[in-house]
Amino acid sequence: MKKTDGMTQEELDARHAEKMKKKKAAREKILATKTEEKGLIIVHTGKGKGKSTAAFGMAFRSIGHGHKIAVIQFVKGAWDSGEKRMLEKFPEQVTIKAMGEGFTWETQDRNKDIANARAAWEAAKEAILDPENRFVLLDELNIVLRYDYLPIEEIVGFLSEEKPDDTHVVITGRNAKDELIEIADLVTEMTLIKHPFRSGVKAQEGIEY
Repeated sequence: MKKTDGMTQEELDARHAEKMKKKKAAREKILATKTEEKGLIIVHTGKGKGKSTAAFGMAFRSIGHGHKIAVIQFVKGAWDSGEKRMLEKFPEQVTIKAMGEGFTWETQDRNKDIANARAAWEAAKEAILDPENRFVLLDELNIVLRYDYLPIEEIVGFLSEEKPDDTHVVITGRNAKDELIEIADLVTEMTLIKHPFRSGVKAQEGIEY
């Protein structure tokens, strides 16, 4: 019988099985202590690609479980995105409001950006307080907070004090404010290692939108 590192294949398989048995027992012991369920505040930030993509993946996961969800887009409202087209296929489960008119360098009108941000935030509060919504995505909220179009104290205060206990809220965008990170239950930072845009490749269907 073939040997690897002085052990037969049967001995390697037996050692692997024993190792996995111990790992499974340890895992089950840890999971047994995790009994709480609550609506989470989740933040996707960082310079890397995938913040909104991951959030929309969670949205579709929630739809798959039969939940009602809401999506408020603070910036990318003018985009004809693939995820928006897909969400519109579930009108009985999804409310989607595209409130922004593009990134601030596209509108070049600060007052309009602030007005759009305020309107989007009012829609967001309404969606979060709606008892039918289990999941609310605030796409690119971090962008308007970065430019101080909305007061961070107002957002943090509402999420901390008024968000229903069983509602998940996911917030995306670069440069998440420290105050938001502080109250969040889950924060993921997307790290940029390599991006085709730097090599002259433009945004493409199915990848960026």
